[in-house]
Amino acid sequence: MQERKRLQEAIENEAAIRTMLSDLETLLELHREGEPVEADLEQEMSRLRARLAELETEMLLTGENDARAAIVTIHPGAGGTESQDWAEMLLRMYLRWAERKDFSTVITDRLDGEGAGIKSVTFEVNGSHAYGLLQSEVGVHRLVRISPFDANARRHTSFASVFVYPQVDDEIKIEIRPEDLRIDTFRSSGAGGQHVNRTDSAIRITHLPTGIVVQCQNERSQHKNRAAAMKQLRARLYEYEMAKKRAEEEKLEATKQDINFGSQIRSYVLAPYRLVKDHRTKLAIGDVDRVLDGDLDPFIQAYLVFRRTGKTAGDGRDEEGE
Repeated sequence: MQERKRLQEAIENEAAIRTMLSDLETLLELHREGEPVEADLEQEMSRLRARLAELETEMLLTGENDARAAIVTIHPGAGGTESQDWAEMLLRMYLRWAERKDFSTVITDRLDGEGAGIKSVTFEVNGSHAYGLLQSEVGVHRLVRISPFDANARRHTSFASVFVYPQVDDEIKIEIRPEDLRIDTFRSSGAGGQHVNRTDSAIRITHLPTGIVVQCQNERSQHKNRAAAMKQLRARLYEYEMAKKRAEEEKLEATKQDINFGSQIRSYVLAPYRLVKDHRTKLAIGDVDRVLDGDLDPFIQAYLVFRRTGKTAGDGRDEEGE
C-alpha cells in the first residue's frame, strides 16, 4: 500500500505539472493577443516554481531510509534553564514544521525542566520522507539571545542537540530476544492533570547487549507505552545494525559523533542582530521568527543539495558577485 501510494503521488505530480504548463501556455497566448494577464502569469509561475522545488527536494531523497517516518530526540546542553528553554523552542519549531507539511506527530517521552523548558524529549514524525527531510537537523543548534531568565538582561548562548532515527516498520525483521531486555516500570512525571498517573504505567527498556535505552510515558496504559517503547527500540537496533554492516561510516553516524557542544551546525541569533545561519550550507535567513515558527524548508533544501553536490548556498552568490 505504501508503494502504491508513492506511485500514485508520482502520477499526480506529473499530471499537476502538465496542467500548470498548459495553463501557462494559454496565458502566454492571451498575453500575445494583448490581454492584461500579467498578474495571472506571475501567480501561475510562482505556483510552478513552488511545485518544482518540492519535486527537486523529493528527487534528492534517494537514501535507503529517506522515505520512512522519523523518530526525533532533543537534549539541552549545559546551562540549566537557558538550554532547557531552548530545547523546548526547538521542539515547538519542529512540531510547527510538521504541521506545515501535514505530518502527524506524537510525543512519546518528555521530561520537563524544573523551572522552564525540557530536559529531554522524543517524538515521532509520521509522513512520507519525514526521515530524509529531517536528517538536515541532526547536530548541535546554538541560540544567542538576551536571556528572559537573567534579571540583568545579559546576552546568553545556549546549545541543544538533535538526532533523528528512521522508524522501522514490522516488515523489517529485527531479532529482539526477551532475555536481552531489562524492562522497568515507573510512575510518569508531568505538569499535572491527565499526565500524572497513579500507577507505574511508564516503561523503560534497556537492550543489554548494546546498552540502548528507550522509554515511553505518554499513555496511561502500560501496554501502550510498552508497544511504543518497543517501536523505538526496533528503530534504534535497526540503525545500530546498519552502521555495523557499512564498509564506510555513514554520514548519519559521523554526524552523531560530532554532536558535542561547541560544534554547532546552525546558529539562531536574536541579539545583537537577528539571523539564522547554517554553518554547513552557508545559508542565512534574517527572518528568525519565521524559521522558529517552522519554516525550515529552505534549510532542508540547501542541505540536501549540499549533501548531493557539495555546493553551499554561498557558492551561487559568489558566482554572481554578491
